[in-house]
Amino acid sequence: MIKFPRRRFLHLAAGAAALPAVARVAGAQAYPTRPVRLIVGFAAGGPADISARLIGQWLSERLGQTFIIENRPGAGGNLATEMVVRARPDGYTLLEASSTNAWSTALYRNLSFDFIRDIAPIASLCRYAGVMVVNQSVPADTVPEFIAYAKANPGKMSMGSGGAGAPSHLYGELFKKLTGVDLVHVPFRGGGPAVIALLGGQVQVFFGTVSGSIDHIRAGKLRPLGVTTGARMDVLPHVPSVSDFVPGYEASGWECVCAPKDTPAEIIDTLNKEINAALVDATFKSRLANLGVEAFASSPAELGRFIVDYTEKWSKVIRATGISAE
Repeated sequence: MIKFPRRRFLHLAAGAAALPAVARVAGAQAYPTRPVRLIVGFAAGGPADISARLIGQWLSERLGQTFIIENRPGAGGNLATEMVVRARPDGYTLLEASSTNAWSTALYRNLSFDFIRDIAPIASLCRYAGVMVVNQSVPADTVPEFIAYAKANPGKMSMGSGGAGAPSHLYGELFKKLTGVDLVHVPFRGGGPAVIALLGGQVQVFFGTVSGSIDHIRAGKLRPLGVTTGARMDVLPHVPSVSDFVPGYEASGWECVCAPKDTPAEIIDTLNKEINAALVDATFKSRLANLGVEAFASSPAELGRFIVDYTEKWSKVIRATGISAE
């Protein structure tokens, strides 16, 4: 996950507190009657943490109880997930889940839980895109030109990533799988070092997050060839989608709120309703936009199907390439 500068994190966190107060749900509520913990599997300052604080503030206002954000980083978010899996299914311990949970199904072979089986989907929150960027020395201005150049120079082009199994790695591996290009994978300890290496010419291409690359794109230091979502993005309106040239290519991350399995349906429905209300609120959506992500609403059933399909898709990519986090 990308780390945001402390000043930006404090600004966004303050923005969460500045969300307009809304009327609390009228009448007595059976849930919640005490504070609720929302567990985040990553350290403070990253997108998952900030979006959790945004939705936690919203739910606190709407439901009249404090939603406490608790960071439990480690093992790619699996420590937090296991904590929620083992919690009482009473709605008072929730998980800020993400695409990382789906990838972990294939990246980790000895998990003590099954994410799809042991977690109850509540509501999706947001999607975030990647962007394929190249060093200015690469003689390609479009995805087709890059593919042609890479095929003419097999094994001579290097692809940086934030580490084995990181989003930037998986997005690049999907690109390689669908295009047949030979790119040498060079993992770094995080997206930041990978971008520095790209700027310095140590690697030639990087499938990074939009939020982590956009300043360099605007400054003309990196050349964007395509966004990884199926459609163009408002923040990069002149950059086409990779899928315009590579049929079937789509790579995006997401975040959602989940609970332990067997959590009462009434509690899940209450939370889903309030979270979806946030996702159509203009002020809340603008907070998400500051993170470089877009609102992504769903019902619990829709989210469940989405997670299953997403997990199946990326498990095939991970197993085909032999990537492992263990």
